[in-house]
Formats: sequence, structure tokens, C-alpha cells
Amino acid sequence: MKNNSVLMETFEKWLPLAIAIVVMAGLVYVAVQQNYRQSANDPQIQIAQDVAAALSAGQAAPGSVVPPNPTAEMSPSLSTFVAVFSATGTPIGSSAALDGKLPVLPAGVLEAAKQRGENRFTWQPKTGARFAVDVAYFSGKEDGFVLAGRSLKEVEVRESQLTLMSVIATVLALVLTFGAEYCLAMRKQKKIVPAGQSESPEPAEVKQA
Repeated sequence: MKNNSVLMETFEKWLPLAIAIVVMAGLVYVAVQQNYRQSANDPQIQIAQDVAAALSAGQAAPGSVVPPNPTAEMSPSLSTFVAVFSATGTPIGSSAALDGKLPVLPAGVLEAAKQRGENRFTWQPKTGARFAVDVAYFSGKEDGFVLAGRSLKEVEVRESQLTLMSVIATVLALVLTFGAEYCLAMRKQKKIVPAGQSESPEPAEVKQA
């Protein structure tokens, strides 16, 4: 019964600390995960905006930027790919194909890019294929859109490793803090002197002969 009482007391004292550990671990995980994801946009942003600026300035024609019949597939590659779309969303050309065809974007994606000037999002055209994509709008002699994308395979691997490390670190922290709290409670319990017993016994009287 005494051990159960100590255990409950320990749990009550440890619970706020446990909640704080879980919350902090979650915040750290989200911050690092978002850093991974946002970093995956970096090369695409520059490429899409540079190509869109060149097309707007008339330095190149939309049909000359990328081939109309790409031979490379975007799905297994980690390389950045570029695609150009007309103002109506019709694909003009792409540096990589999706299942042997020019990529087609979901409805509303190009409209959002036209309104804001660009649109950054995660694109999953099929199961097992996710891409970090930036779509930039260009206007000039011809209006249209430039898409630059890259596979998120490597980012997903890092996210999986981050999840595993976060879970292990959180569980370890919870176990260690609870163990430390329990040990302190047991030491405190052993130091408690039972009622009716003095802390140090009186020395025995020595009878003189």
C-alpha cells in the first residue's frame, strides 16, 4: 500500500512535466518538419520566377522553353522539372512526363497562381508520387504559367527519420523523468520517522557501582 501511495504521488507530480515534454517535443517536430518542407521549395521558386520573367520580357517563346514531347519520367527522378502551360491551362511542353504524357494540373491551381502571381503547393498526381511545386504566372505577347517541381522522396525519408527520433527521445525523456521523480519520492519516504519514535534514541544510563 505504501508503494502504491508513493507511485500515485509521483505520478501526480510528474504529470505536468510529462505534458510539457510532449508539447515541447511536438513543437520541435513541427518546426523541423516545416523547415524540411519549406527548403524543398527553394530551387523551384527561383527557376519558375526566372523562366516566367524571361517569357514576360519576350526573351523566349513559351514553346521553346521545354520540349513538347518529353522522354524522361518525373516520378522516379529527384531532379527538378519544368513545365509550361497556356493561359487556359493547356500543357505546352515539359522537361519530364507523367506516365508518358504531359502533366495536367488540378483545377483552380492556375487560377490561384494568376491571382497571386505564383502558387506553391504539394502536388500528388498519383499514389506514391509527391512533388514540391511552384507555379508562376507570366504575361506578355502570350499569357501562361511556368511550373517548376521536384520530388519529395528525400524529404519524406528525412521526415520518417525525424518522426522515429522524436518518438524515441520523447519516450526516453518521459521514462527518465518519471524514474527520477519516483526515486526522489522513495528517498523522501525512507527519511520519514514513524510517529511516536524520536529521531535519535536517548543514550542508556550507566549505573555506577
